[in-house]
Amino acid sequence: MSVSHERPLLLRAIGAVVQVVAGAAALLVLVACLAAVVKLTLTPSPASVGIAHTNLRPGATIRLYLQQPSVRQALLQIGGNVLVGVPFGLALPVFAPRFRGVMRVLAATLVVVGALEVAQHFFVPGRSFDVDDIILALVGALAGYLLAGRRLSRLVHPRHRHAWQRYGDRLRRRRAQQT
Repeated sequence: MSVSHERPLLLRAIGAVVQVVAGAAALLVLVACLAAVVKLTLTPSPASVGIAHTNLRPGATIRLYLQQPSVRQALLQIGGNVLVGVPFGLALPVFAPRFRGVMRVLAATLVVVGALEVAQHFFVPGRSFDVDDIILALVGALAGYLLAGRRLSRLVHPRHRHAWQRYGDRLRRRRAQQT
């Protein structure tokens, strides 16, 4: 007697539609957030032309923000840099199942935000490279992934068993039936 663990055709079709819709929505959110980040970070800052400087020491700019007399300004600067990374942690694993792991999300965030920082440094007057911006964006991506991105990606892309794993399952079921 063979027990089939296959889902009915209707459930598979609904699951496929949900995957496509969720993936498209995640892509739309990711592109919209990336467009906003590009607009904000690659806009020249004429007021900062003489004072913008490169920061390669982790934590230096964060300490500077925290020493500001205005808590609102510090939260705005730090929170803004953290929020840059959150869409990567939320939408990237939903859009692309290949990015379901936390290290992959962080690597993708590092590449994109690092490229933005380099572009800012070389091509935008009044802007400069700051390693703390990258660190804070990575914190945001990690927070987005841990708070909701991982769970959302598992809802949209449930774990699947590879062909060789399913073959092993069949062999174990046959052995169990024979005994």
